[in-house]
Order: sequence, then structure tokens, then C-alpha cells
Amino acid sequence: MKQFFFLSFLLCTLYCNAQIPVTTTGFNKKNGATVTVEKNNLFSVKWPAGNNEYGRIIINLDKQTALFKSIQLIKGSTVHELVQEADPLFWLTIGKRDLVSQNGWNIFFDKVHQKPYQSYKVNLQKTEADVRSEGSRTVIRISELQAQDFKGVLEITLYNGSAMFNVAAVLATPNDSTAIVYDAGLISKQQNWKTISHADVHDQLQTQTAQLNDTVKNQAVKYRTIIGNSSNGSIAVFPAPHQYFYPLDEAFNLKFTWYGAQFKNAFDGYGIGIRQDLNGDRRFVPWFNAPPNTTQRLNFFCQLSASNANDVLTQVKKLTHNDKYVALPGYKTMSSHFHNEFVVNVMIANKPMPDTPSFVKVFKATGIDMVHLAEFHYTAHPKGPDELRLLELKYLFDMCKKYSDKDFLLMPGEEPNEFFGGHWLQIFPKPVYWIMSRKKDAPMISQHPVYGKVYNIANANEMQQLLEQERGLAWTAHARTKGSTGYPDKYKTESFFTSDRFLGAAWKAMPADLSQQKLGNGRILDLMDDMNNWGHQKKVIGEADLFTIEPENEMYAHLNVNYLQMDKLPSYSEGWQPVLDALETGKFFTTTGEVLIPSFTVNNQSVGKPATLINAAKTTVSFNVNWTFPLQFAELIYGDGKTTYRHKIDLSKTVAFGEQTITQTIDLSNKKWIRLEVWDAAANGAFTQTIWLQ
Repeated sequence: MKQFFFLSFLLCTLYCNAQIPVTTTGFNKKNGATVTVEKNNLFSVKWPAGNNEYGRIIINLDKQTALFKSIQLIKGSTVHELVQEADPLFWLTIGKRDLVSQNGWNIFFDKVHQKPYQSYKVNLQKTEADVRSEGSRTVIRISELQAQDFKGVLEITLYNGSAMFNVAAVLATPNDSTAIVYDAGLISKQQNWKTISHADVHDQLQTQTAQLNDTVKNQAVKYRTIIGNSSNGSIAVFPAPHQYFYPLDEAFNLKFTWYGAQFKNAFDGYGIGIRQDLNGDRRFVPWFNAPPNTTQRLNFFCQLSASNANDVLTQVKKLTHNDKYVALPGYKTMSSHFHNEFVVNVMIANKPMPDTPSFVKVFKATGIDMVHLAEFHYTAHPKGPDELRLLELKYLFDMCKKYSDKDFLLMPGEEPNEFFGGHWLQIFPKPVYWIMSRKKDAPMISQHPVYGKVYNIANANEMQQLLEQERGLAWTAHARTKGSTGYPDKYKTESFFTSDRFLGAAWKAMPADLSQQKLGNGRILDLMDDMNNWGHQKKVIGEADLFTIEPENEMYAHLNVNYLQMDKLPSYSEGWQPVLDALETGKFFTTTGEVLIPSFTVNNQSVGKPATLINAAKTTVSFNVNWTFPLQFAELIYGDGKTTYRHKIDLSKTVAFGEQTITQTIDLSNKKWIRLEVWDAAANGAFTQTIWLQ
């Protein structure tokens, strides 16, 4: 018996200490990084981090030790060890997706948090490793990971030119109807950090002493970032700024970071990281889609600094322009679809009106020049009584006028949800008084002694007439999901839809799927292609579809913006017809903020007019793009009226913070339209409107 136990112990020891294979056949020695493989289950990767610095990660494949033996930033001959003996941490929560009651994987009205779910520690077995080059990046893959029925690999991506890397649990499940969320971070049994820092929700840097036995604390922060500090420097842990945040009605700050010991009572040691509140905003909480056999990337970023918390946070903030939409010559920024309900909650409630309300401060601080509201969302009286409805509109117009100035335009708008089917938004180029009902035998248009011209609308035909007479625009809100499930498809042949007064649809990153390299799961971008092939020359505008707007909210993660080609911001008193002109002609692009597309041309023709194809087989397509995160790919999407085609351009050779004009020659024979998307390594992106071909 003693011999048996001795042999078992010996075999276990040999297994645990066996040399784990490290494959480097896919590594390009010319890409700037270096790989060193040792015989004691150690290997290291060193990469150029910019500013005459190098990052280095030493990996320990011994099954009994932490994965990250050391994470370093090297300046000259000085090695700044920022982390030692630490492991990546992933905590996966698996719930049930409703694929039956509504619209399959496009569902938003799901309450996953109220159905049975289970959380699991993601375990790493360390069976093999692979180091390869992908453009300017070095990717380390370590097998294998498992959490319940999810299996996969750990991926560590090092970005040349940046003291930044990404850690991802790349997992797939064979099970259907699955929704997930995850927490992640770095954890160590050693005292790596003397202090922990973060920017609070008021953008003030806060620092706390770190103790190995500190209870885990969930922390509300700005910039989604938590920082560990030592005498050697700092390391910041943060998520992809938009991808990590599944769609919600509210952009509440739900304490998306954590620090402390014994995370979830499942991990030994002290750590820092990112987290999700399983209950979301307590309304509809859909989590992330995880369709069967799709490789979900549960990931987070790390930024290194040989200095301090303020320095490393500054570097992280640059990736999102300080959570602000930057000014671009020849463009003005516009965001749409906000149910802030200031009119009902403040004005009609007879509360004092502040000089500048918090929601206006938020928009201005975020770099948004123009805001299109969607007030009175099931809170007012769209169908009357008439006098009450008209008074509510007057309050809305007065509010927009009061809070607009030479640098900011607040435009009235509603989500009427009458007459057409589904949900939709409208915008007029000036204040228009209209009521969504009409008494029998009453006229459609009348003169009011106080408000002037008033429209009483009774059906879709009259709504179309109103849009035509007042040069307004309408579009489908959250198409193919929520209250617009099935739309605009169901009315694509109706006269109001084919009219030039119906703009098209609106895009938001909804639903969320971590297996996708882009946001939104194709719900609206695929619809954009469908509408192009329908031939109606429709447009897609970015929408936020949010309710509460407060400085302490996590607004940037849930926002997108439209850059409209406009040299001058319209004034409220003169009307905002130039806004509608830019929308109607498609002279804008939509972005999460990190990727900008100042120009896109086909044979030198930009959006707004059709491009002439002299030699269609050799069409010149050119676009200018600038970015923060390293880019991943661009995609030219085009169609012939029936089928959609894609031309993908690999941009993995780019490094962070760049600008480039890219020109391609492609065959557009027998094609009728073309558009452009560009996406980065964090799934942030931008897309243009369609250029029509002749």
C-alpha cells in the first residue's frame, strides 16, 4: 500500500512538473516582439510599448503556480515589475435566454436575472501554449479553460506601440438558449499593490490603502477603471468601453469595478477587476447572448505605467478621448432618443427650473453639440385632451429654447408610436403643434388663438401628410426588437415608408454578443443592407434610447453619436433645417467615439450624391479614418438589389492612436450601392451612410 501511494505521489509530481509544450511556429520575429522559452515551464514575451519602453510578461506554465510570474515595464536598463505571481480571474454567470416569446436572439424584453442562473469559476488547466503574431500584435494562447459546459482557451494579446494588453477567456458552449455575464481581473496571493486608485463619479482621483485581508468592495468609478499601485508603478484594469455593457434602459453606474480579497469566496488572494451587477437596472435585463458553439470573448484590458495612478489613468482616458466626442472640422455631433422627461418631472410638476439642468451639463461635457429628445414616453397626453396636449408641447418647446445656446442645440422630439406600427421617432425643423387624434368631422388643420397652426392627426396617411407639409422626418426606433419587433419589414411597401419623409431606422449596440467583432449583432446593420436592397435609399441614424441622464451615470458606455457634415451649429430661434438636410442626404457617420471616418468616397464622390462607375470592375474606394484603440478591420459592404457582398480589409497591423487614408480597387460590376464600417480591437466602431452607384 505504501508503494502504491508513493508511486501515485511520484506520478502526480511528474505530471505537475512536466514540461508544457510552447509552440512558436506562428510567431514572426520581425514584428518587433521577442519570445524566450525556458526549460522550467517558463517563457516570456517582450514587446515594444512606445515611448522607448518595452512591456514584458513572464508566463509560468507549472500547474501549481500562478500564471503571471511577472508583468513588467522596461525603461532603458530599469525593470519596473508591476505584478508578480498573479492569475487572471474569470467568473462566469450562465442564465437562460428566451428565444420563443418574441424575436429570438434579438430580444431585449428578457429578464434573465429573474430566472434560474448559476455562477462558475473559470478554471485553467495549462496543457499547452502557443505564441503567434497577428499583424502588429502578439497573441499568447494557453489551453485549456472550462466553466461548466463552456470550454476554450486563454488569450493574451500584446499591442505593439502600447503599454497595454488584453486578457480574454475565449469560451464556447454547445447549449442553446444561453445568456451570460462575467466578472474578471487579476488576483495574487502576494502583496502586489500598496494602494488602490480610481476616479470617482465626479472625476476626482481617490486612493485607498490595500491590505491582503481586505473584504472585496464593489466600486462605482468614472472611466470604468481600477488601478493597483506599487513603488514600481501602476497597472490599470478596465473593460472594452462599450462592448462590456449590454443594453439597458438606464445607464446607471452599477459599481462596475472591484478590489479586495477572496473574490466571490472562490479565488484565493487579493485582486482588482471589473464586474457586472446581475440585476442590471432592475427593468429588462437581457445580459449577453451566447448562441451555441460561438466563441465568446470574456475579456479585459491592462494598461501599464512606470509612474503612478494619475499617469496610467491619463493613458486609459486617451483611449476614449476622456469619454468625450472630439471636435472634427466640418462636422457637428448629434445624439438622439432620450426619455429624460424633464418637462413632466420638472416643468409640469411646477418645480424650479435650474439655470443649467444636469442632463444638459452631461451632454455638453460629453462633446455632444445637438440632442434630439424623445419626450412624453407614456408620460403625457399625445391624444389629448387637446388643450393639455398643446400646453405640454409648449413646455417642451420652451425648455428646448431655454437650454439651447450658441454651442448647444436641444431639439424637441417624441417617440409617438401611433399610426405606422411599432415604435418610431420624429423630428421637425421647427416647433410644430400636433395632436395624435381627431374628433369625427373635425379638420386636420386648424388655427389656435394661442398656438397658431395645429394639426389633428387620425391615421398613417395624415401623419405622412404632416411630415411632408412641415418637412419633418420619421424613422423606426430600435428596429426588429423591443416594441418594433417585426418592423420596418412589415410596412416596407407602405407609402409612408417609401416616402422620402421616412428616413429609415436607428442603430444601437443591441443585442450584445461577445463572440462578435462588432457591436449590435447585425440587427440594424443587416437591416441597413436589406433596406438598400429594397431600393428606397434609406438611412440609419445612431440612437441612445436612454432614460435618466445624470453626471454619476455610466453614460459614455451606452452612448453613440452621429457626426453631421455641418460647418455651423443652427440656432434654436432660426430652426434646425440644416440638421434634417444632413440626415436626409446621408451626410453623416455614426460612431461609438473611438473610430472616426472624416471621408469616404467612391470614384471621388462622397455620400450625398450617386457615384458614377466608368469602369465598374476597377472602382476606386477611398476613406480616411482615425482611431484610438488599434484597429481590427474595415469592411466595404455592397449589393446588387438582391444580394449583399462584403470586402473585408485586415487592419491588424495598425497600432494605437493613428490616422490613415486607405484606398482599395474593387469590382462593383452590376452593384447598386456601397457603404463602409470600421471596427477596432475593443469592438468600438463607426459606419457611414450608403453611396448609391450609377
